[in-house]
Amino acid sequence: MLLALDVGNTNITIGIFKNGVLADHRRLRTVREQTSDEWGILLSNLLSFAGQDSKSLDGIVISSVVPPLNTALAEMAQRYFKRQAMFVTAESDTGLTILYENPAEVGADRIVNSVAALHKYGGPCVIVDLGTAITFDAISAKAEYLGGIIAAGIGISAEALFTRTARLPLVDFRMPNTVIGRNTVASMQSGLYYGAIGAIDGIVERLIADLGSDTRVIATGGQAGMIAGGSRYIRHVDENLTLEGLRLIWDRAR
Repeated sequence: MLLALDVGNTNITIGIFKNGVLADHRRLRTVREQTSDEWGILLSNLLSFAGQDSKSLDGIVISSVVPPLNTALAEMAQRYFKRQAMFVTAESDTGLTILYENPAEVGADRIVNSVAALHKYGGPCVIVDLGTAITFDAISAKAEYLGGIIAAGIGISAEALFTRTARLPLVDFRMPNTVIGRNTVASMQSGLYYGAIGAIDGIVERLIADLGSDTRVIATGGQAGMIAGGSRYIRHVDENLTLEGLRLIWDRAR
């Protein structure tokens, strides 16, 4: 059994793999102050809730973009599961050639997504990850990580409208009933939704022009399904792309 953790700025996604198949997955809030004991108790309870025996755990693989949590997670793996956690970095053996000027700057989640997308959909491909930030990663057919684009996430945009204006409320992100909003909340939701789709499609269009017309476009992240419904270019929505990438990298390391 493999425990895979994708540690993001807002959420931590946890996957439990049995015989190479994702048996269960959960999403928790990222709490930077949480101790190794708190993580150990939480994950032990999660495995128990999922009907899994922690004694059957073969390993723990982690992609993290929150460095302050890494020490606590490493200690948790040793203390509670007697395993040394494998942290994915640009130096890990992933099968990718990273062409970033400084490979160490590439987030672990972006590397993991690229491995999974290339394996599942082939290259060239573009991964659109809708998280705290919206990231775009370009992968060649030769398994080269070419680079990407980082833009403000939808949640950041919504919070900016709320905090930087006197009368606009904080609204939920959702698909509007009509393009033209007939009240303030509907107008903001339309702006957030169609603004995000317009920005994403505009960037993807330029990436496809650079990579070629046979480029596959894959979206992942919490808002991927909603955005894909209005996008002209996103053809695949893969909620568990990052977890699958972690499993692939773990299997390769073994």
